[in-house]
Amino acid sequence: MQLYLKASLFAASMSLMAHSGFPQISLNLLSSARNGDAAEIFDESAAEIVSYDSATQQMYVVNGSADAIDIFDVSDPASPKLVTSVDLSAYGNPNSVDVNPRAFYNEVAVAIGSGDAEVRGTVVFMTKDGAITDSVEVGYLPDMLTYDSRGFRLVVANEGEPSDDYSFDGEGSVSIIERRGRNRRVVTNVTFEGISEDDLNGARITGPEGTTIAQDLEPEYIAIDSNNRIAYVACQENNAIITIDLVGKKVVNIFGLGFKDHGKVGNALDASDRDGMIRIANWPVKGLYMPDSIATYSVGTETYIVTANEGDAREYGDYIDESRVKDLEEDFGITLDPSAFPLASELVKDENLGRLNVIITEGNLDDDSELEELYCYGARSFSIFSTTGELIFDSGDFIECYLAVNYPDDFNSSNDANDDFDSRSDAKGPEPEAVTIGEIDGKTYAFVGLERMGGVMIFDITDPTEVSFESYTNNRNFAIDFDDEAALEIEAAGDLGPEGIEFVSAKSSPNGKPLLIVANEVSGTTTVFEIVSEL
Repeated sequence: MQLYLKASLFAASMSLMAHSGFPQISLNLLSSARNGDAAEIFDESAAEIVSYDSATQQMYVVNGSADAIDIFDVSDPASPKLVTSVDLSAYGNPNSVDVNPRAFYNEVAVAIGSGDAEVRGTVVFMTKDGAITDSVEVGYLPDMLTYDSRGFRLVVANEGEPSDDYSFDGEGSVSIIERRGRNRRVVTNVTFEGISEDDLNGARITGPEGTTIAQDLEPEYIAIDSNNRIAYVACQENNAIITIDLVGKKVVNIFGLGFKDHGKVGNALDASDRDGMIRIANWPVKGLYMPDSIATYSVGTETYIVTANEGDAREYGDYIDESRVKDLEEDFGITLDPSAFPLASELVKDENLGRLNVIITEGNLDDDSELEELYCYGARSFSIFSTTGELIFDSGDFIECYLAVNYPDDFNSSNDANDDFDSRSDAKGPEPEAVTIGEIDGKTYAFVGLERMGGVMIFDITDPTEVSFESYTNNRNFAIDFDDEAALEIEAAGDLGPEGIEFVSAKSSPNGKPLLIVANEVSGTTTVFEIVSEL
């Protein structure tokens, strides 16, 4: 195994380790639950999003393979037991679940897409034992939902993705569902029709000709501030965040998140899956942050937004915004500007940038057929932003550097196969996908799930300008050779593809200790960890 990692790059990245060299917070595996035969639900999204309820000591898991919500009793977190599975197929495909934090309401909400891009989605309400009580219509493709901390408002991100052939593109929106008394609900759909080009502040609008701004904006994830007044809405493909006033029910701001320069020390990446080695280096490429999950926390009077910078391409029918660098000219008639890339003939080789997936709608600065800049998807990091879009912290190339040193034989593996070294380097690397925040012993931690490599990294973000790495836990056995028909081998392989993470405080936990619950969509497992503190 060859490892190319410049000492200067590694030193810059490892500066996150500076606090003591020893983890103060780590994860201890307690249990892993799966509803269904391991082979039958493998890579079928049988565990996507999880929400925990302290009153009943149950966890609610989105089971996309069965279009259901699986309810598990975790009163003994070392031995979860399936209580029931609530069939929601009559409504469509469940995407997200959240438990109302106010126990009085005895309520769980589920965001459900219709399965047809031209049909609006639904939010279904049910009791905590799984009895469906109500449903309301929301926007196109409700992808995520979350209650405010009082349980008064439920906020829904309606992604509004186009149909497969782009013949229809529903507008993205945010639905605010409020209670009026115990049994009445009022739905307000906040649309983006009032956003003009002058308002975009760097947000990316790139759909085919004729696409409106409101159609192009695609809400992916929502985080609500501690005062329950502001919702921050991540629009992943747009590389932007929209700020919504929940009281006034209106958009108050939108801003783009900019890019990471992978040519700078501390921002290196491994760009090739065909070089036969780990080669984390600086390249003339920029990465759009494009977060999937986001979360908020407060320090004093300031609110900060934490992002997991996954990245995502668009491919609908004949419309695609992704290409390998070496295929730009053949597939799209795009070349690299020789003044910007004098070594283009070397860069386009497979072992360099040739196989890196880049964004064809970005980097053409003078509206010709040449790119003066190359942009890739995601930033292979997690970040902390101010509520106006200022980058406060980014983990740089730390995640890839850490995996290179500690998992050299399985570096940048995919999430659906072992013996898959370096296979994701040309795409989005370890792919930070999920993030949640928890407070333990007066300190604030970010838990970041890596969709491809698997596992969760923990960072102390108490001071957003002085972030430190705590630990990494991956409940995956890379030594197991499995395929999608071998149930026993899949079970032995452990957790694959973390999608959703839930932090449970010691106060809310069934065993009086803080927990982290991880839903893994490829393996279909929902895994419970105890958070161990050495403070």
